[in-house]
Amino acid sequence: MNPLLSRLQPYPFERLRQLFVGVTPDPAYRPISLGIGEPRHPTPELVKQALASSLSGLATYPGTAGEPRLREAFRHWLQVRYGLMAVDANTQMLPVNGSREALFAFAQAVIDPGKKPVVVCPNPFYQIYEGATLLAGAEPYYAPCDPARNFAVDWDSVPLEVWARTQLLFVCSPGNPTGAVMPLSEWEKLFALSDRHGFVIASDECYSEIYFTGEPPLGGLQAAAKLGRTEFKNLVAFTSLSKRSNVPGMRSGFVAGDAAWMKRFLLYRTYHGSAMNPIIQQASIAAWGDERHVVENRDLYRSKFEQVTPILAGVLDVKMPDAGFYLWAGVRGSDIDFARDLLAQYNVTVLPGSYLARESNGINPGSGRIRMALVAETAECVEAAQRIVQFVQSRSK
Repeated sequence: MNPLLSRLQPYPFERLRQLFVGVTPDPAYRPISLGIGEPRHPTPELVKQALASSLSGLATYPGTAGEPRLREAFRHWLQVRYGLMAVDANTQMLPVNGSREALFAFAQAVIDPGKKPVVVCPNPFYQIYEGATLLAGAEPYYAPCDPARNFAVDWDSVPLEVWARTQLLFVCSPGNPTGAVMPLSEWEKLFALSDRHGFVIASDECYSEIYFTGEPPLGGLQAAAKLGRTEFKNLVAFTSLSKRSNVPGMRSGFVAGDAAWMKRFLLYRTYHGSAMNPIIQQASIAAWGDERHVVENRDLYRSKFEQVTPILAGVLDVKMPDAGFYLWAGVRGSDIDFARDLLAQYNVTVLPGSYLARESNGINPGSGRIRMALVAETAECVEAAQRIVQFVQSRSK
């Protein structure tokens, strides 16, 4: 067995399952889950139609680089969404089978395990960053999020000796689970550090199309272009259709950025066998080319957050995030006890924040917080919020 496998920690949802062993929820309440960030809004009809009309694609092997029409759809979307006019569809982008698969694979392509490498990631974080790091033979370094700055990552807390050994930096904007969006000044700081130390930046942007302010979140490639870094040196952005278009089962996204890293990543993916199914390619072209369903999807989330957040704000430390579909709420006492007791008494599932972070310098920045995914229908989310209010009030008595 690969000895590095023994370093992997259980996934948060496996830990949640173990936490609930022996718990019998009150049968007076129907179950409501806010625990898993799986989109539940309807899949757009245009995507279903594209899938159904492309079944002939089963008869051919797909190319790893994807069809030219697919890469052109990526290029057009980057132009419309971010104003990026000069991204090359042939050398600066590749299709991927969802951002999770690509984030993991990219770390394997980047890391040189013979140089005692470090990978820096936010804390709390999406656990694939840690798993990819460990299986690539690197050491993770967890940069804490600062509640006083709307959960922006405290990059200044990372020691210079850590940056000197860093080969890869994972960033997530909008953040999971906090919803924080990185401003241009933060990107400028990270680009300067990358230039100084030579590490690659992997920008996870899968929540970029779910936001609640008038201005859409700044993307990594967009930030680079604003700062005159038009070749996107040591920068690769990862995006996905799962949240944008409510197709998590389709496993479709793309990466774009530094042409030199795209060439290396294509080589890796060719051997890895990561070509996108031709049927999925056609459905993806349809999805990337339509914005109407994206606006409707965003409006549904905005309505839910505007109704649910005020209900919870009376009993929890919570406010509207910048973006994403999570509420990152502070609770009194143990977040683990909160999640277990809430399920037992009111049949509502939430995820303990400490499961999404690691202890660093004696502190787990997720401790005392819970993550709630507002992915269900509005009425169900409102009902869950009302039950949580009752639960908190009963505990305080």
